[in-house]
Amino acid sequence: MAIIDLTEAQLADYDPVREEPADFDAFWRETLAEARKHDLDPVFTPVSTALATVQVHDVTFSGWAGDRIKGWLLLPAAASGPLPCVVEYIGYNCGRATPYQWLLAPAAGFATLVVDNRGQGSYLPGDTPDPNPEPRGGSGNGYLTRDLGDPRRHYYRRLMTDAVRAVEVARAHPAVDGSRIAVTGGSQGGGLALTVAGLVPDLAAVVAHAPFLCYYRRASQATDAHPYFEITRYLRTNTDRIEQTFQTLSYFDAVNHAARITAPTLISVPLMDDVCPPSTTMAAYRHCAGPKRLKVWPYGDHSGGETHSAGLTAEFLAEHLG
Repeated sequence: MAIIDLTEAQLADYDPVREEPADFDAFWRETLAEARKHDLDPVFTPVSTALATVQVHDVTFSGWAGDRIKGWLLLPAAASGPLPCVVEYIGYNCGRATPYQWLLAPAAGFATLVVDNRGQGSYLPGDTPDPNPEPRGGSGNGYLTRDLGDPRRHYYRRLMTDAVRAVEVARAHPAVDGSRIAVTGGSQGGGLALTVAGLVPDLAAVVAHAPFLCYYRRASQATDAHPYFEITRYLRTNTDRIEQTFQTLSYFDAVNHAARITAPTLISVPLMDDVCPPSTTMAAYRHCAGPKRLKVWPYGDHSGGETHSAGLTAEFLAEHLG
């Protein structure tokens, strides 16, 4: 794979204009207030595993509309006292899978809350259905085009609300120090981490590797890879809905949420990423309002720095969580 988007030198000068609706903040205040009418009701159920140094809990809590969302809570078995916690968001069409896949942060001494994706789970199995009605007005395949005619019904309003409530779940556990919460993820998980950091003002750190959900208009024109191709395919046959589509998506654009981040943030960009074009990631980085750090992987594809990404994450979290 070669560089298909912008070079590192071009990215250094790249500063796109954000497309933000006038009622962006009001929309999210209303969204989260509506979700918080439902009792969070977190349930932590111990799970027996073969992990000698990690305690595992099956987690259930109320997300959007009170829908019950699943997760894993992993705690270092030998740790004492309230712990910093890493809230981990998962990639596109993946679920929480098994607790054995989420051991980096517990190995570093942090509590970890892994948040399932409602309705997703084709690549890694998930346990959370999306019980909402079928889309109205036509949609393409996948999640990006569900109810593009109305941001209040769009799929990512539900998923992003679940992600915010997960931070509240972490803070509800007695083993967690609520003042030291980080949000992390790659691809869709990275986009969710940026979104949550824009909506939750008092986080300790943010890590987003090759984030998805950024600068949708540019993404739909810069790559024909999925998942962004879902937008392109939808608009080929819905040519009268182009501006409405991007108006809806602007409420869920991690670039707009990044402009509200105050926590220290690490964003990584692989230059040979055809899934999340580097220009879209750079848009999020450029508009990130908090203290920020950029890591460029010159030969990285969507997997970024491969195993080096894990070390980069662990070092950044240790720096900011203690």
